[in-house]
Amino acid sequence: MRIAMIGTGYVGLVSGACFSDFGHDVVCVDKDAGKIERLRAGEVPIFEPGLEALLDKNIAAGRLSFTTDLAQAVDGAEAVFIAVGTPTRRGDGHADLSYVMGAAAEIGRALTGPAVVVTKSTVPVGTNRKVAEAIRAANPEAEFDVASNPEFLREGAAIDDFMHPDRVVVGVESERARKVMAELYRPLSLREFPVVYTGLESAEMIKYAANAFLATKITFINEIAALCERVGADVKAVARGIGMDGRIGDKFLHAGPGYGGSCFPKDTRALARIGQEHAAPVQIVETVIKVNDEVKRRMIDKILDLCDDCLRDRTIAVLGVTFKPNTDDMRDAPALTIVPALVGAGAKVRISDPQGRREGEALLPGVTWIDNPYQAATGADLVVLLTEWNEFRGLDLARMAQAMAVPRMADLRNIYDRDEVLEAGFTAYAGVGR
Repeated sequence: MRIAMIGTGYVGLVSGACFSDFGHDVVCVDKDAGKIERLRAGEVPIFEPGLEALLDKNIAAGRLSFTTDLAQAVDGAEAVFIAVGTPTRRGDGHADLSYVMGAAAEIGRALTGPAVVVTKSTVPVGTNRKVAEAIRAANPEAEFDVASNPEFLREGAAIDDFMHPDRVVVGVESERARKVMAELYRPLSLREFPVVYTGLESAEMIKYAANAFLATKITFINEIAALCERVGADVKAVARGIGMDGRIGDKFLHAGPGYGGSCFPKDTRALARIGQEHAAPVQIVETVIKVNDEVKRRMIDKILDLCDDCLRDRTIAVLGVTFKPNTDDMRDAPALTIVPALVGAGAKVRISDPQGRREGEALLPGVTWIDNPYQAATGADLVVLLTEWNEFRGLDLARMAQAMAVPRMADLRNIYDRDEVLEAGFTAYAGVGR
């Protein structure tokens, strides 16, 4: 099948590459001419394991191409995906749909034959109907159907998630749209991965509800962690004990500095706003948002306690600033709350992160970037483990302790055991919920 993928951000680029690997002919569209030229030259604008090799393979096979010409890409396409950004709108917490609606109008003007217009972007309930209205307004004669196909890709494991999904959610209202979507995902159905067909509104809601539930699990265990610290319990043991219950499960029960990234923060805010607008407040989600902000601030207090309530002129090595490992994404990362607070309090902050520097240099002014974690810790008064990259899971703790001026550790991901750290020569250790 021929596919046009509008938007070459994280979702569009990964989805386009994976669809082309299924054997479809995919044209990815972006208004940024510089970005398109870089993609044509084989330069990948984001860090995602396996993506560069997948792009190279399918570009070489002639199944994947890039253009700034939306009309050319849409002409003759059987499926047109909208995969543009939906950032949080300033002032009200709602998703900004300007890019989605702009794309819909352009698609409407470009349609030359029957097509299914598929919204891949995360959008509030009712958006797909607005997309249809925008297309009809731009081209009353257009022959098209709309479909909702939310993505469930984890950054750092996106290709595997696309190729081996828990489920594919497809919202459709016509048999033609259902047939096109079934053909697009036929390679997955042959592997017996489930495709869930729903109406448009249900598909839109599934995406928000799924992300909000996962954010709630993270926030719940972070609140339990705070209580564990007061009563002398170990949150890792608690999480293991409750996670063995099949009704609960062990995923997303890792205490830490709060959730971040491209999805959970904006999607929880958007869902809360949707509930308010429809007079059905999602009070659990509203509380999750509030508590997650408090969790990040609580991490600053931990660091302050380890430094005897004074950060001025302290040298602090921060290991990891991306919101999770195996990505260069800094959106809503806990580091964006914690590091500026340290700098503002007068600390000398050094950062080591395998992929965070490209975005982090602009987002975290006043810090020093050092590639090697041991060099970052040399002469430091405190080391803060903020992102659980594999590089930071097997540190030579004795070597690091010996290199520090004052060997203290704030392990905000609970990577290490307290006794192990102290035996290696550290004089103080603080985890989360332990």
